[in-house]
Amino acid sequence: MFKGFTGETIDFLWGIRLNNNREWFEAHKEIYLAELYRPMVEMADELCEYLRSLRPDHGLARKVTRIYRDTRRLFGKGPYKDGLWFCVDQPSEDWRDKPTFYFEIDPDCYSYGLGDLASPLSMAKLRARMERDPKPLENLVRALERQEEFVPELPQYKRSKGAAPSKLLAPWYQARNFSIVYRNSPSEELFSREIVERVKRGFLFLLPFYDYFVTLASDPAPTDSN
Repeated sequence: MFKGFTGETIDFLWGIRLNNNREWFEAHKEIYLAELYRPMVEMADELCEYLRSLRPDHGLARKVTRIYRDTRRLFGKGPYKDGLWFCVDQPSEDWRDKPTFYFEIDPDCYSYGLGDLASPLSMAKLRARMERDPKPLENLVRALERQEEFVPELPQYKRSKGAAPSKLLAPWYQARNFSIVYRNSPSEELFSREIVERVKRGFLFLLPFYDYFVTLASDPAPTDSN
């Protein structure tokens, strides 16, 4: 059972950021496994089971990233990541087409939320859905505006996609992808089971957003999906 991360978790993450080489990592590998990777797996398993209990027919699965970078894509970076994350979602041929619950930790921050690094086709379907019936997403956006934990991140297209159905939906209509995120610096709750309970409450709030976006894949493809 997940009991919380520790001060050694954060110390290791700072260490790998400042000493991103094989020699340092091998000397601290047992700390990585005991204080970061295994607790992350335990947390991922517990939160995946929680979400499965809420949506038992969705085939949800979890994935915990490893610390090793793809050696084909180092681009001048060291061989190790200085953070770790897990996600829970429906397995899909294109990982960009399904909304994903996630939790991430790095040396100076932890975050969790719901994201969709969406394909152009998925975002075109979202715009078409907004045009057909804007009210469901407007209601979700209003719920998001009424709370203070999560912040939407909506990187915009450089060229306008046209007029949105409403002012409220304009940032979503012009978005290339989206995420709904909570971020904080490492705090005491990170070092106890309270972080699991907090993330559960957060995921429960985000569940209606998941329900809305998860069905996009079955929407008809718009005539213009650019």
